[in-house]
Amino acid sequence: MRAAAVDLHLRRARRRIESPTLRVDPMAAQYANFREFYPFYLSEHTDRTCRRLHFVGSTLVLLVAASAIATAHWLWLLALPVLGYGFAWIGHFFFEKNRPATFTHPFYSFVGDWVMFWQTLTGRIRF
Repeated sequence: MRAAAVDLHLRRARRRIESPTLRVDPMAAQYANFREFYPFYLSEHTDRTCRRLHFVGSTLVLLVAASAIATAHWLWLLALPVLGYGFAWIGHFFFEKNRPATFTHPFYSFVGDWVMFWQTLTGRIRF
């Protein structure tokens, strides 16, 4: 039930963003806070494969970070941006076919990645 509600929210967010009455490019829009930004962020992640790639990349980031800390192999931490952003950008460029929000809203996009990860992990967003 929760996953279906989030999918409905994703479709509605996409419709709002693509509305012909919207005069501002959503990528260039200034958001007052994360709460305003997150519906746009979700609308940029309607493709299931893209969301899955985000989830895989984020999971790998957590595993590699934990392994680096546990084993004191600090150079492994250099792989974190490649793992996190690499999987996400492949999802955007090849499946979602859009430009990652990271380029225009880096902080909110980073937070959005982890909120979406948590919502996927807890079943609020369908994997």
